[in-house]
Amino acid sequence: MSAYPFSAIVGQDEIKTALLIAAVDRNVGGVLAFGDRGTGKSTAIRALAALLPKLPVVKNCPYRCDPGAPARRCELCTGAPGKKTSPDAVQEPAPVVDLPLGATEDRVVGALDLEKALVQGEKRFEPGLLARAHRGFLYIDEVNLLDDHLVDVLLDVAASGENVVEREGLSVRHPARFVLVGSGNPEEGELRPQLLDRFGLSADVRTPTDPAARIEIVRRRDAYERDPQGFIAKWRRKDNAVRRKIDQARQSLDDIETPDAVLERAAALCIALGTDGLRGELTLMRAARAMCALEGKPVVTEDDLRHVAPMAMRHRLRKDPLDETDASSRVARAIDDLFAA
Repeated sequence: MSAYPFSAIVGQDEIKTALLIAAVDRNVGGVLAFGDRGTGKSTAIRALAALLPKLPVVKNCPYRCDPGAPARRCELCTGAPGKKTSPDAVQEPAPVVDLPLGATEDRVVGALDLEKALVQGEKRFEPGLLARAHRGFLYIDEVNLLDDHLVDVLLDVAASGENVVEREGLSVRHPARFVLVGSGNPEEGELRPQLLDRFGLSADVRTPTDPAARIEIVRRRDAYERDPQGFIAKWRRKDNAVRRKIDQARQSLDDIETPDAVLERAAALCIALGTDGLRGELTLMRAARAMCALEGKPVVTEDDLRHVAPMAMRHRLRKDPLDETDASSRVARAIDDLFAA
């Protein structure tokens, strides 16, 4: 069954905004969607895949290298003897790859192709999920239940942008730059702080309390399940408009101006919240700029910063045993205090 249309999702504005921001600027650092069960987290993430503009890739490259970035190509499509300096390029859909909780490390990072080794006596690398996700999105449902050894792998790759595999006589290095997207229910466990820090934005997803919204969600879901293709066709025009919006925002992103006054506000907010390191300021700046690009504006304003601040900051707060206020409320309080000054 084809993915549920992104435009048909009722409510859940925060997760939809976070996903659009990550689609515009991959440097934002990914999206974590935490909240109640059955609230459409996975639906929204999978719906995003159908919206992503196609990518130019090197033809026949297993890692979808960018033909316009020679310095970042893999060994298979760089300037080897007899290899063209400008390889053939084709357009392919941006990958959105699921990482199952029960996946083995070999499936994630890649391993020796046993069939080739046994039948032909040839040592050949079989790329894993990290290779398939390069230049796209890697999605982990119930990310807080992911095994520690896979968390370690993700942290290494996220830090370097490369996947290095050295085993069974193989030594392979290939690019693995992807947007990490995770979803989960906080009641089932917390993320390791090191992995939590790798997510740029955190969306708080709650069960709708408005009866009209709940009825509309049920009505649309029922229509989709009865006639998926007809329902998708009904929403195609709106989805195409969102796709064009993403594409235009990507093209204008480098031209967006970020005034020093906005950066000063971002730094002041991070200081007020006591966040560690400088990832908070960087994420605030990038997310506000992407938000500005999505809205077709040339200059980032304090309103853009205020809009993205809860998503960028709530998962970066230290736990205060003397303050029982939830993270979202603490961020909202700090924003009100700062912008009222």
